[in-house]
Amino acid sequence: MKISRSTGYALVAVGFIAQNHEEGTILASRITDEYNIPLEYLLKILQQLVRANILRSKRGPRGGFTLSRPASEITMLDLVESIDGPLETHLSLAELTNNADFSLKMESVCREATINEKKVFEKTKLSDMIS
Repeated sequence: MKISRSTGYALVAVGFIAQNHEEGTILASRITDEYNIPLEYLLKILQQLVRANILRSKRGPRGGFTLSRPASEITMLDLVESIDGPLETHLSLAELTNNADFSLKMESVCREATINEKKVFEKTKLSDMIS
């Protein structure tokens, strides 16, 4: 499994926002200053998280970002899939090999690995990461 840089930045940003939720809205510039993430890149990622209903954004002088729901209701799967899309296996080895036995077995292993990966991300809550 490969987690994209964008997803890594999303995890860092949401973790920071969750960890500092008592302060109210968190400015994107504060996250970039803390972790040296390019601001324009981070803003695009944060907007994806808003569209995925993980974050809420507020404009204006007291603007910034907050969690849209409690950290205990946000899973790592929510975070990963909001940026990189659904975790799925897109192999077509069987088709490529005319259903050769080895390719069917390989596809099965890859499917099982993806299912297990999703289970780990799904059972892990954001609140588990910040407590």
